[in-house]
Amino acid sequence: MKYITKIKMYLIGNADKRTKLIIKKNLFRKVGKNFFFQPRIIPDEPKLISFGDNVSVASGVTFVTHDVIDKVLNKMDYNFEFYYNCAPIEIGNNVFIGCNVTILPNIKIGNNVIIAAGSVVTKDVPSNSVVGGNPAKVISTFEEYVNNRKITNENGLYPSSDQVIDYVWEKFNNEKNTK
Repeated sequence: MKYITKIKMYLIGNADKRTKLIIKKNLFRKVGKNFFFQPRIIPDEPKLISFGDNVSVASGVTFVTHDVIDKVLNKMDYNFEFYYNCAPIEIGNNVFIGCNVTILPNIKIGNNVIIAAGSVVTKDVPSNSVVGGNPAKVISTFEEYVNNRKITNENGLYPSSDQVIDYVWEKFNNEKNTK
């Protein structure tokens, strides 16, 4: 990938425009339908990353497709040459990756998955799960999350309206003031 494209990605302020550039330049190995990519930084080896359909990647997500430990090991007295180590990351369909998640190499993320903000994914993530933590562990099923989200949205309010903003502040204050 050319450095100009990396610089462009960083400078484009609008995530929808960055996503369009990713698709136009074919930066990743595969990008499915309904893809959204908010990070400004593209990993060094983007062709080692594959995205399924209906995937949203929040800001600050880091995809680690390689290590550079060979640089350290080759300066030591092992009488052996260590090589650059890299591995793919495959992301299934209907996946949300929260802010500041780190995904390590050789990881497969299944379908219908939510990865909580700040998580570090060190092993494969099974389909139909919500994971979180460092290291990331299953914290619920995808269906449980969806059902809880439905209950939260039963008020019939629409996102980004003043009515929603007032409602969530009222709910927040009520919950915090009763503790």
